[in-house]
Amino acid sequence: MNQQSKKNLTNRIVALAGITVFAFFIGIYVCVFSNYLEQHNTRKKLFGATYMTMNNEFYKIVNNQIRMQVEKNGDQMITLDPALDQKKQNEQIKQLVKRKVDAIFLNPVDWKAVEPGLVAAKKAKIPVIVIDSQVYRSDLVAMTIVSDNYKAGVLCAKEMMKQKDQANIVLLTHNAARSAVDRINGFLDTIKNNKNYKILASADTQGQIERALPKVDKIIEEYQNIDVVMGLNDPAAMGALAALDSKGAREGVLVYGIDGSPEGKKLIKEGMMTGTAAQSPKQMADTAVNAAYQTLQGEKVAKKKIISVQMITKKNVEQIDISRWQ
Repeated sequence: MNQQSKKNLTNRIVALAGITVFAFFIGIYVCVFSNYLEQHNTRKKLFGATYMTMNNEFYKIVNNQIRMQVEKNGDQMITLDPALDQKKQNEQIKQLVKRKVDAIFLNPVDWKAVEPGLVAAKKAKIPVIVIDSQVYRSDLVAMTIVSDNYKAGVLCAKEMMKQKDQANIVLLTHNAARSAVDRINGFLDTIKNNKNYKILASADTQGQIERALPKVDKIIEEYQNIDVVMGLNDPAAMGALAALDSKGAREGVLVYGIDGSPEGKKLIKEGMMTGTAAQSPKQMADTAVNAAYQTLQGEKVAKKKIISVQMITKKNVEQIDISRWQ
């Protein structure tokens, strides 16, 4: 082998060795990077949830459905109860931020006063999924999921108008919750041009049985001519029923709620509650979970999702499973 051939062979060996070394280090890099990605992607996610109160079966159903989906994915969730205290809920949101949760499911106590909590989450780049109500600063949240609350009020009003040509009405409200405000506005807008329907009294019950009962009891003492009670939800309607029963004043009074709870449907079947506009907490929860995971994966989600409602009365309650929510 001549000198030139030896030189060419040496160059080829050196080049081959260089390629081998390069490939070796590339292999190590790919292996390490792949392991990093695998660990990063398989890290358990931690979600936080805070609802206005857990003293309401609706939020228990929503929370249980979300938790089931989260844990099915191998992730974890922390659920907190502010017990209708917005200051406490804001602190809970900040606690969740400190815990470095990946996302927060929120049902606000007060749709405006929740802003400090939302600002803290936004600053930490933690997406917030709002459930069953709205917040005033929608730019601070990733998505809002609500029932068609306005239509729920409209459905109750239309059903009432089919049964009574005129009526003296008591409203049970929750002014800090935008969902409740929309429901009552839907009801009022439907009857506003008809002078045969008069609002006798209104009481803020925060959607709680134990708060509705004494307030309706007091209204009954003041007014003897109540024809209809329109409750922002089923618990408020149940509180009204209890008050009417205790005063012996339930006969002939129409009582409406909004939820479609199993207990509410049972009362309709028994002829005690007149009707309820049914929500779907399961659909709401599933939508919230999907939105949270999509957001964390960098996907775009709709800013708002409205879920339809269904009017349930004595006429159709037999065709519906009263043992569960819609």
